Amino acid sequence: MNFLLILPIAFVLALDAFSAAIAAAAFLGKMKVRQKFRLSFHFGLFQFLMPLIGWIAGTSIEQYIEKVDHWLAFGLLSFIGARMIVDGRRAGKRKLSNDVSKGWSLVGLSLATSIDALAVGFSFGLIKASIVFPAIIIGIVAALMTLLGIRLGTMLSAKFGPRMSVIGGLVLIGIGLHIVLEHLSLI
Repeated sequence: MNFLLILPIAFVLALDAFSAAIAAAAFLGKMKVRQKFRLSFHFGLFQFLMPLIGWIAGTSIEQYIEKVDHWLAFGLLSFIGARMIVDGRRAGKRKLSNDVSKGWSLVGLSLATSIDALAVGFSFGLIKASIVFPAIIIGIVAALMTLLGIRLGTMLSAKFGPRMSVIGGLVLIGIGLHIVLEHLSLI
């Protein structure tokens, strides 16, 4: 996978972290440097690790499903994208308790915002794409988007977060479609 395809994937995966960071900053108000660091570091770390874990799972079962791997990758990305669209369209705000930048709240939030990266790593494994460079880019973009989300969350209302999730879902579906069209030699 080339950088120009990895970057939009990283951006889309980081939208959950971005939205969560906006919500966290809106909830916590002015955040300390330590809180910002913990949130961005953990979001980036989880976004880095989850594709690696997914890739290992994807490559280990590849020989059994290689005839339909591109359709599985499309299905996974479309499912995740559709879920992001549905979540983004739902009304209501997520309730945050106490300081979400530490403890189990931080781990749970980091895991929840990186589950999509697990499926993307799985998809990369199915199509035999390398994963280390994409995982690094995904982690860095997530950490940076988290910092940006924190900054914007202190200035803007948290209501803009769900709209970004809809856009991200559409991009993931588009990437899944790209994988299928590429496999079928249509692009």
